[in-house]
Amino acid sequence: MKHGLFIFVFSFTIAMVSYAQKSDAKLERMLQKEIKDFQGDVGIFVQHFKKNKTVAIHADTLFPTASVVKVPILVGVFDKIERGQLKLSDAHIYDADRIYGGSGLMQFYKDSSKTNLSTMVSLMLTYSDNVTSIWCQELAGGGTAINQLMDKLGLPNTKVNSRTAGRQEIWEKYGWGQTTPREIVQLMTMIREGKAITPRLSDKMYRYLKNQYYNGEALSQLPAHIATASKTGALNQTRNEIVFVHAPSGDYAFAVLTKNNNDQSWTPDNEAEVLIRKISNILWNYFEPREQFKAYDPVL
Repeated sequence: MKHGLFIFVFSFTIAMVSYAQKSDAKLERMLQKEIKDFQGDVGIFVQHFKKNKTVAIHADTLFPTASVVKVPILVGVFDKIERGQLKLSDAHIYDADRIYGGSGLMQFYKDSSKTNLSTMVSLMLTYSDNVTSIWCQELAGGGTAINQLMDKLGLPNTKVNSRTAGRQEIWEKYGWGQTTPREIVQLMTMIREGKAITPRLSDKMYRYLKNQYYNGEALSQLPAHIATASKTGALNQTRNEIVFVHAPSGDYAFAVLTKNNNDQSWTPDNEAEVLIRKISNILWNYFEPREQFKAYDPVL
């Protein structure tokens, strides 16, 4: 009961804080100029917490999550940990029948290899491992349980579609998951501020999110010494990133979500990936004028 009351109160608080936020018109003009020729659909939400300023461009539009869905899956797993139904130290045996393909390392494990939940969560977030992500979704109670949790957190548009009863039709449209730029920033913020599940478990979740193998887009446009937490997601027509930045002048978070992209290439000069890098660099130099960081090509 206390758990449900905590979520309700926090959801109400988030709504009130969001209402008080002020739009940063200058920054919005800069970002609108950057995206005007993009061949696809773009949604952006930016929030600077100390300044209480935001930019919202199609921020409440639904986008496919691609692998960004692994953030709500993470919260679903930790909800089960809070309820005493899972432990990070729990042992699991990998079965080669779980091979899924795509990104990740566990598909290369030997059949019957022993692992644990902590390793699975780490692989899911750091290497965007698909095998462990599907496994974690199962352990979290499946898509339906995760979706109910998102509703309780005040995120009605953030949903898991794949392998979720009653969501076949919407899965065909959005794929594994769906969210909006505003909601995925809110979810990352809840984790950062210790308000997703409990402070202790939120802290642990955030530590996992700080380790990102895929650092060639938004993260490449930030100074290497700056602490961040992030998650990327990519499909042929979709390239996404959510980032929480611990900047000298104050923390800020942003999400860039795309869909219906004309450029479906898998090269560093993909139009959407270039756009994400540019937006990240614009935000850093806008919020940190005294610590300008020159945009550069991250490919070595």
